[in-house]
Amino acid sequence: MAWISLIVAGLFETVWAFSMKKSEGFTLLWPTAITIAAMVVSFWLLALAMKSLPLGTAYMVWTGIGAVGAFIAGAIFLGEPLNPLRIAAAVLIASGLVLMKFSSEG
Repeated sequence: MAWISLIVAGLFETVWAFSMKKSEGFTLLWPTAITIAAMVVSFWLLALAMKSLPLGTAYMVWTGIGAVGAFIAGAIFLGEPLNPLRIAAAVLIASGLVLMKFSSEG
């Protein structure tokens, strides 16, 4: 259950990062509200996962999912650039997440 909480927390991190970008510096109401709500849910789920997962594992996976998710959302919804080096960086981060999962107990 901790891993499910952690993965969902990472997905909510992607939501709040994307919403923060769309909030234009917290000047737009709904993107700002979505950012804050997604942050609360993301942190709460991360805290639940940390009850049974090591700090380093939980934090790395959470930030990694958020980073790769924000990269993908930026490319798909905001037209941010995709090039071989950026894609390779995202693949390396995702590979690190998989390695961390397989090297951790819990």
